[in-house]
Amino acid sequence: MSEAVEGREALALLEHARAVVGPALRAAVESMPGPLRRVAMYHFGWVRADGSPAAGAAGATGSTGKAIRPALVLAAARALGGEPGGAVRAAVAVELVHNFTLLHDDVIDEDPVRRHRPTAWAVFGVPDAIIVGDALFALAQRILAEDPHPAAPAAAERLGACVLELCAGQQSDCAFEERGPHEVSLDECLTMATAKTGALLGCACALGGLYAGAAAEEADALDSFGREAGLAFQLIDDLIGIWGDPGRTGKPAGADLAARKKSLPVVAALGSGTPAAAELAALYRGPMTEADVARAADAVERAGGRDWAQLHAADRMARAVQELSHAVPDLAAAGDLLALAEFVTRRTR
Repeated sequence: MSEAVEGREALALLEHARAVVGPALRAAVESMPGPLRRVAMYHFGWVRADGSPAAGAAGATGSTGKAIRPALVLAAARALGGEPGGAVRAAVAVELVHNFTLLHDDVIDEDPVRRHRPTAWAVFGVPDAIIVGDALFALAQRILAEDPHPAAPAAAERLGACVLELCAGQQSDCAFEERGPHEVSLDECLTMATAKTGALLGCACALGGLYAGAAAEEADALDSFGREAGLAFQLIDDLIGIWGDPGRTGKPAGADLAARKKSLPVVAALGSGTPAAAELAALYRGPMTEADVARAADAVERAGGRDWAQLHAADRMARAVQELSHAVPDLAAAGDLLALAEFVTRRTR
């Protein structure tokens, strides 16, 4: 199957997830108390800052959300022979947790823009953004607690453990910013990225499996698949954070470099022992101008950070497929999962 066909297939899966999960997600958010609801509805892209409806605000994650995690839940359920419709509540819970992390990440990173418009904290203030993020996590747990499906208790337990891991990953990411350019190892960075990004993608796959009746071993294999694919996802996301098109990403070019983030390509470049690594380290020791950001991007590339990230993403995807085979020996049955994983690791924005 060609990349173009695989891409169309994945886009259709994402659109289906938005259509299937969207109404339940919106109903869950609309059940929140009024002041919380308004901030959450804005964050999801359903309303403007004044509360009026936003143009084109339909689907599982608002007007521009990709619905990757809900799509993984449904695809995992399908791969194990389950009925995806029965896993909608689990998909909603996963998407609520994802957006809880986005609200908090935007505050921590002081990002003024998400999805081509001001972030929730920039509009409503830091306290409201943090509180609404907390409320989304609580709402996710309530949805699973109220779900009569027999897999719901195990799903709630996995999701809670996943959030603890996400928080540990976020804490590590923040701690890295206080350390010097050569004080963060690549192994530490990979562990952080697995916790911060891979854990929730793995959890999404595991929950879909549980709702299809998966045994613990199968759910663990699906979790491992999602984690490996998630790390590939993060590697590509880090490349986009350096070289992404602002017109597509909704963020300034080189935003991660300007913030002196120790992303995976940067840490790989810093550890290369090349003259370009020394240039990059010098730039990372102080605030950067726009010209400095461009020089830093060039130094990352010359030091091999870009090539390393692309090759490592491909390696992680190969590992993901191997893990998936432990849960779904006939990989033909897992075509949707594979299409989604390939799509998110080949994206350019």
